[in-house]
Amino acid sequence: MSRHVRSFALMAAGLLTAGVTVGCGGPGGMSGHGEGKGRARPPASSTASPSRSAQGSRSLPALPAALTSQRLDWGRCKAGDDSPAPGSDWRCATLKAPLDYAKPDGETIGVALIRAKYTGKGGRSGSLLFNFGGPGGSGVSLLPAFAPQYAKLRERYDLVSFDPRGVGGSEGVRCRGDKAIQAAESVDLTPDTPAEERAYFKDAADFGAGCARQAGKLLRHVSTDDTARDLDLMRQVLGDDKLHYMGVSYGTQLGGVYAHLFPRRVGRLVLDAVVDPAADSVGHSLNQTRGFQRALDNYLKSTGQDPDRGTRKIAALLKRLDAKPLPGTGGRVLNQSLATIGITVTLYSRSSWPALTSGLEAAEKGDGTQLLALADTYNERNPAGHYGSQSHAQRAISCLDDKERPTPAEARKRLASFRAVSPVFGEFMAWDTAGWCHDWPVPGQYTTPEVSAPGAAPILVVGNTGDPATPYEGARRMADELGKGVGVELTWKGEGHGAYGSGSGCVDSTVNGYLLEGRIPRDGKVCS
Repeated sequence: MSRHVRSFALMAAGLLTAGVTVGCGGPGGMSGHGEGKGRARPPASSTASPSRSAQGSRSLPALPAALTSQRLDWGRCKAGDDSPAPGSDWRCATLKAPLDYAKPDGETIGVALIRAKYTGKGGRSGSLLFNFGGPGGSGVSLLPAFAPQYAKLRERYDLVSFDPRGVGGSEGVRCRGDKAIQAAESVDLTPDTPAEERAYFKDAADFGAGCARQAGKLLRHVSTDDTARDLDLMRQVLGDDKLHYMGVSYGTQLGGVYAHLFPRRVGRLVLDAVVDPAADSVGHSLNQTRGFQRALDNYLKSTGQDPDRGTRKIAALLKRLDAKPLPGTGGRVLNQSLATIGITVTLYSRSSWPALTSGLEAAEKGDGTQLLALADTYNERNPAGHYGSQSHAQRAISCLDDKERPTPAEARKRLASFRAVSPVFGEFMAWDTAGWCHDWPVPGQYTTPEVSAPGAAPILVVGNTGDPATPYEGARRMADELGKGVGVELTWKGEGHGAYGSGSGCVDSTVNGYLLEGRIPRDGKVCS
């Protein structure tokens, strides 16, 4: 786990691979916008005026025409490391973007894109871009998997997604190999002794050093600010006057930063499963601790258990696993850390709660196989023992964004307050406040992201009261921070991470009305 917990789209892909049933609701992808006919290509000179960085300080030079007027070479998409090539409807291309936006005429990097062209017989409304969260999720692999949900949207829009810089096909960051990743699973993520604490922070420092060796100078240029600027370059190269966008989980932070940087370029933006822009790194960890405990309470109630008693029982199981791990498969074991991750994964969607029940029952009987398999979905471990690299990109992006570096001593002082919020997740998340970016090789950029967007068109902010990873309270704060007349909040009284496509006809019709017809709902509308 980490301060940025994965979006449901990323979890659903892993759970399906593991054979766990998940609901039909996907990553919260959105519909399009019906304003105007197909967009003309912008002029050769850059249409983007210099704007403030996400830190709200410096102006950057405009991009050269060689970048803003580049023509993409769309071709058949190739298979990924762990995913087949998508069908014939899909085309892939590589966008050329500056490594450093302060030096737009300097070195460039490639940003991988994927597109399915619109299918409608009427006028095309432009491109609808998706970011499925993480940070570090691959839009190139995820959009085709969830595209059936967006068939109606595709009647009006080209569906487009991308691998953000540092991810997958876009100069992806990988910080250690499979053997080292598996060895690190034995590190206690809730250290109880000085020796365990030293091992925990040494592993964190080693991970950062590996990122620096592998990524080199790219490690300083994978921030949310950089990716927001990539979004605006995509907008220009795709030929759209305004950006139409759906961001899920971390993608809401990216969308908010984009709106701050380019308020006049905001078209129709939907932010679903909202990261609280007012929370610093410690506040974000505490929010997630509270959110996952809230989801666990709701799960326990659904099984007829008293939440307090059920929580104590799970905490006792984890304590026993800390002292004596259970056997898993292939000579591997289920320890306390992996069990906590396995429990966390199932709380992303109500439809995966039965997997939690069977995993806990098996563990109580001495079998760690099921919870270990669930943890493997989060850690992107396939049956052959190969691990994905999303967590590497996730850490590189979030630690470049976040300038706060809590110390081990500060984490120890927070243990009691985090435990009070959740006996199951509290210690895990308290130590993470210091361990996640410990001894990171590059400095962070801000304490909280700037998302104020005066002058932007209305942005729809969707919150789910049962969301564990991005608790509901963040949606109201995002709407407020975007500014009066910009942030419009829609609430769903549901369960799981994200709202759109998760079974609420009220949510789906409201969002579709906004994106397809421009109907702006009343701020504060509630779907039960």
